[in-house]
Amino acid sequence: MVRRLVNDLVAAWNAHDSERVQSFYAPDCEEEDVAMPAPQRGSGTIRRTMKYYLRAFPDVQVSADEMVCDGDRAVLLWTWRGTHRGRFMNIPPTGRRVTVRGTTIMKVCDGRIHRVVRVWDVAGLLRALGLLPEL
Repeated sequence: MVRRLVNDLVAAWNAHDSERVQSFYAPDCEEEDVAMPAPQRGSGTIRRTMKYYLRAFPDVQVSADEMVCDGDRAVLLWTWRGTHRGRFMNIPPTGRRVTVRGTTIMKVCDGRIHRVVRVWDVAGLLRALGLLPEL
């Protein structure tokens, strides 16, 4: 059940369907993202997060590279690709095509996601945008 939910969530992201993405989350879900200054609460924040990413990378596509499910938890190793066409993290659009890797940990209860922790390669994104030197 958890594996299918995560696969359906990735498909909804790739369809850019924010209403469907929001439907996977419990109304009182908590979301942590390394790019956000504080944890976000409520399923409405998921929709806002998605719209924020889509404004900056309107062609973004997510691939589920690897998934581990154990009971009510899932860990997804993912890659997303997109073109930087809108302001993101106060960075004006560069027009550059980027590839970003990350991991999302989800806790699922009663068929909905209740907690999300997203850790991704912010430095890699900044390098791809030309703002950090290559290592």
